[in-house]
Order: sequence, then C-alpha cells, then structure tokens
Amino acid sequence: MFLPSFSKTTPTRDTFSRKPLSRMMMGALLVVVAAGCSNNAADATSNTSIVNSAEAKVSTAQLAADSDSAVVKALQANLKASGIEENILSAVPTDMKDIYWVTASGLPSFFTDKSGKHIIQGQIIAVGAEAPVDISGALVAKTAQEALKAVDKKDMIIYPAKGVTKSVVYSFTDADCPYCTKLHEEIDDINARGIEVRYLAWPRSEGSIPKMEAIWCSEDRNAAMDQAKMGANVQAPSCNSPVKSQIELGMALGVRGTPAIFTESGQQIGGYLPAAQLAQTAIDAS
Repeated sequence: MFLPSFSKTTPTRDTFSRKPLSRMMMGALLVVVAAGCSNNAADATSNTSIVNSAEAKVSTAQLAADSDSAVVKALQANLKASGIEENILSAVPTDMKDIYWVTASGLPSFFTDKSGKHIIQGQIIAVGAEAPVDISGALVAKTAQEALKAVDKKDMIIYPAKGVTKSVVYSFTDADCPYCTKLHEEIDDINARGIEVRYLAWPRSEGSIPKMEAIWCSEDRNAAMDQAKMGANVQAPSCNSPVKSQIELGMALGVRGTPAIFTESGQQIGGYLPAAQLAQTAIDAS
C-alpha cells in the first residue's frame, strides 16, 4: 500500500500537490505504512492496534460539543506565524484535559493543546477502566460519517445490494491495486448478502490517475470499473471528474492504502475482507 505521491513538475501533478503541513502529516503516515504494513488483508487500512476504534466510546456531550473558537483562532494564528495557510474548521474538546480534536480542510484530523501550539498525530488511549479506550475513535467515525454522507451519489460508482439493503459500505479503490481487484471479484457475493458498495477513487500512484479518470469519465462507469478490474486499459474522453476531490477526501479521512472500507457510521473496518466477513462487519456496524 502506498500513499499518492504527486510531485510538482507538471500541470497534472500540480493539481495533486500538497501544502507544507499536509505534506508533513502525510509523510508521517508514510513512515507507518513503510514500517509495518504489507499488501495483505491486515494492511495499512486496517485498525489492528490494542484498541479497536469501532469500540471506542466518547460521551454524547463530547460529540455534540461546539467547536472552541478560541482554540481554532489560536491554532490558525500559530500556523500562520509558521508560514502555513491551512483552513481549520473546528476544535472539539476531548476527554483528555486541554486536548482538542481538530478537523481541517484537506488534512487528516489531529489533536492540539488549548494554546494551539502543538499538532499531535496518532491515538491517545485512556487506560484505567475495564478496557483501554481510544478517545478519538468516535470523533474519527463522526467526521468520516459526515464527510462520506456529503458525497453526491452521482460522483460514486455504486453496486447496489440484491434484495433488501442491509447496509452500505464506501470503498476507496484503485484500479491497479491487487486487493481492490480481489474485493471486486466478490462484488456479486457482497451484493447478494444485502450490502451496497459505493466506490470512490483513490489512485495510489500518479500512473493510476489516467485510468481512474477514464473510469469515472466513461458513459457506463460500472462496466468500465468491471473492465479495469480485469486488467483492461479503459479509455474515455476527458471530463470534469470527481477523482481529485475524492483523493483529497481520502487524505482528509486518513486513508493510507486501498481498499479502504468505511461503514455508513464512519467506522473504517479494514482493507480487503472476504465477502462474508465484510457483510457481517458492515451489518454489525449499522
């Protein structure tokens, strides 16, 4: 699994270039991928730490809390002082005193302190109760849920459930990813189990961008996706596709590899999963 790494030497690559902070943050994620992830079912997109984020508990009051405008203002000012022009959207208090959960345009969410002088990436785990709790888990899921819900269905490639729809999953996919292909080979089985699959584009390399653009610009996107997953070189006239915005969305949600599968509730349930396991996990998360 690889992060998209687009340089700035051509107009096409300029489209996918990153601001200084996003390069730094995604670079930190790349270290995690290179150090401990492989192209298998337990890949970079799986949550395999000592805390299952799907079980993380955050108080209802915390989730509903308004963003602290003073923290947002302080963080924005500190970033600007360092020559960084990122747009901070919110800073929500967590269960850890004076630590806030921050969402920003085009960036994975992160923690900051009350002064807005520090950016903290990764998990903060609370211990002392019956089981360790990832205090960011519910916030991460809430952010993902809202972001995915906001994507227009016409901008996704959808494989509907057969019969009653029991659950919906979103899958960031790359036509050149072997495990995305393996997942797609089971799409009929997944759909037959009542699961609707909504694909979003996340090419892992610059070389995959033209193919993903061609799929999304095809008159019949589903047929183009089927062909691409079988190794065909899909061609289509250029169009105003959503591929760029979906790459940015994936980065903002912390996607590090493909497939990256999310439930409707915003929980990231892993990379490739066999059809039966994927369906049951999605239904359990509904």
